Amino acid sequence: MKKVRWGILSTAKIAQKELIPAFGRAKNAVVAGIASSSGKAEEVAAQFNIAKSYTSYEEMLQDPEIDAVYIPLPNHLHKKWTIEAANHGKHILCEKPASLNAEETKEMVEFCKEKNVKFMEAFMYQFHPQHERVREIIKSGEIGEVKFMRASFSFLLAQRDGNIKMDANKGGGSLYDVGCYAIHAIRNIVGAEPVEVQVHANMDSDYQVDTSAFGYMQMDNGVRAHFDCSFDMGFRAEYEVIGTEGQIKVPRAFRPDNHGGEGLVIVQKEGVTREEKIVSDIYKAEVEHISQVILEDSEPSYTGENAIQNMRVIEACYQSVKTGTIIQLG
Repeated sequence: MKKVRWGILSTAKIAQKELIPAFGRAKNAVVAGIASSSGKAEEVAAQFNIAKSYTSYEEMLQDPEIDAVYIPLPNHLHKKWTIEAANHGKHILCEKPASLNAEETKEMVEFCKEKNVKFMEAFMYQFHPQHERVREIIKSGEIGEVKFMRASFSFLLAQRDGNIKMDANKGGGSLYDVGCYAIHAIRNIVGAEPVEVQVHANMDSDYQVDTSAFGYMQMDNGVRAHFDCSFDMGFRAEYEVIGTEGQIKVPRAFRPDNHGGEGLVIVQKEGVTREEKIVSDIYKAEVEHISQVILEDSEPSYTGENAIQNMRVIEACYQSVKTGTIIQLG
């Protein structure tokens, strides 16, 4: 089978821990090179048996033997290097959040289309089939009419000094880091967009980033939703959907890989509980999906327009935090 030749733009921890191994497990992709501005590329290339290493991102982008790039750079650099990669004809898998606001993401998506390259934001969790199973259960009517959804993603960020997640100038903060998952899940599970949001946040006075955020959203189909995200609470990565006749809980929503890839869908109705376990390799599934899109010249299931809309909602959330008001979305 033909394989897409991927380049990794930086030696970021997420690349080394999750994505490079996932590329290795994928049947239609191979990591052909890795670039770093810190001088670590050669060392990481040797560690993962990657054929080429580069001392600059530009050098990699100029290599005709690289078909596509994975960008795990800090949030504020996503737009710059997506544009640069597209300008060199490279397809792009870019870490979430796609950028710092909706306008930036729109520019990225439109430029990639103009250059005829594929672009996908790397929300890996959505490629686990447990979420499609949730949508099937909702569609079947088993839990009645959906009235409410709640999503939570939190963890304790112990080491804060020098941590990029706490750097306001680089897109730090819990909303950008993990709140984006909760917002994404609510929009894509209930199949609706928020018409208004109200968010309160705990701001760190030293770093000027949100360490926790608590949000309310009213969706355009009448569903109400709450989300919370935090660097100050124990680990949770879950959502639940409440209907008129029952509820669905997904306790391993965003990180089923912490459980060997085993997702869990719990349906409760009329005092009866049913558990469904579904196993999948989310990072491998993500890599194989975007690689197949590139090979077939098709479109990703997760579109650029969807990524733009997610950033619109995140932007509205930050606006609500700043103004202390309810923000209306068109």
